[in-house]
Amino acid sequence: MAMGTMMTCRMMSISPGMPSSSPPTQSPAPASLPLRTIPGSYGWPLLGPISDRLDYFWFQGPDTFFKKRIDKYKSTVFRTNVPPTFPFFAGVNPNVVAVLDTKSFAYLFDMDIVEKKNILVGEFMPSVKFTGNIRTCAYLDTSEPQHTQVYNLQSSTVYISPLLSPFFLIFLFYFCSLDKWLALQLLPTVKIGILQPLEEIFLHSFSYPFFLVSGDYNKLYQFITNEAKELLRYAETEFGLNQEETIHNLLFILGFNAFGGFSIFLPGLISRIVSDTALQEKLRDEVRQNAGPSLSFESVMKMPLVQSVVYETLRLSPPVPLQFARARKDFQLSSHDSVFDIKKGELLCGYQPLVMRDAEVFDDPESFRADRFMGEEGRELLNYLYWSNGPQTGSPSESNKQCAAKDYVTLTGSMMVAYLFKRYDSITGDSASITAVEKAVK
Repeated sequence: MAMGTMMTCRMMSISPGMPSSSPPTQSPAPASLPLRTIPGSYGWPLLGPISDRLDYFWFQGPDTFFKKRIDKYKSTVFRTNVPPTFPFFAGVNPNVVAVLDTKSFAYLFDMDIVEKKNILVGEFMPSVKFTGNIRTCAYLDTSEPQHTQVYNLQSSTVYISPLLSPFFLIFLFYFCSLDKWLALQLLPTVKIGILQPLEEIFLHSFSYPFFLVSGDYNKLYQFITNEAKELLRYAETEFGLNQEETIHNLLFILGFNAFGGFSIFLPGLISRIVSDTALQEKLRDEVRQNAGPSLSFESVMKMPLVQSVVYETLRLSPPVPLQFARARKDFQLSSHDSVFDIKKGELLCGYQPLVMRDAEVFDDPESFRADRFMGEEGRELLNYLYWSNGPQTGSPSESNKQCAAKDYVTLTGSMMVAYLFKRYDSITGDSASITAVEKAVK
């Protein structure tokens, strides 16, 4: 944990990640491609959404659901339904335009033509009771005045270790309650993999109420109230945010973004490494050649293979599988082979695990290639690595919705890998745990 505190302190002075070309700041303009009517259908009212829901969660699963429709319509852009749906989500419109290649997916992040109000997980929005009856930053669009205030606070907390580090250690003890808090909000939208039809009946048919986790959440709220007084004063004086706004947004960052994201990303990273002894040897050699007396962000940035392994893990296993955006106005969207008319108000949906396997951009896209993001060509591919609500080469700001701590995430992953192979010759285990290590001989 001391290492985590050290990393936070150093973020102020480091320009993280591999050097790369500047990414496009807007979605690509439609090229001279044929104009095509968006294929697909929403089906009959009620019956179409229910049929797609059962395919998505039960008969096919998300990957196959989208792949089959790509094959059926011969297009990476098509109309379909995504859960949750009827009967107990009567106010939720499941109709979306799926965008499943890197070119069409990029439009989700052009804030001139799309908005992000209340669509973090699609048309369905968990009850604001889970966040103190406040719409946290993730549900605010960039056009809303409060978005700038909260986003700038989020950006600054990444760097204010004197304010955050004293309670980070204790905060870890509450992660079990954050797990429940997060799960209850997302259950209607995610496939768990338990016995059907029990999953459909009990997990995907209705929203779970906040009172099931209210006691634990209130303890977390009180904990930050007592232990983060300096941060709360800072948020009020610098950004004009009251105590409730600051605490609920901070809990959302720590619970949804940090805990939720890392709980998916880090096990995936470990799993890729422990399954490949040849890769472990290469990582060990690179780390020990560049680590120096003590690990730092500067030394990790001299480890291109370590960073590439982190990026490749995020490509194949993005922590957030679905991205959504609503059209602010009519515009034309292009895929690799066609142009489509998008109407104001239509909801776009991108399934990142498929987008990040776009064969037009990534060679051998289904395979884990540890060195994929190394060298000049590898650095160029970072323009197409979307896992953080924008490209890896993007610059987070209050004018977009990109994760303010995206570079902190990749550097934390790189630092963890470097730490393991500075200390150990090899590791054994799986995505759930490291079961054995061979300590380095000094």
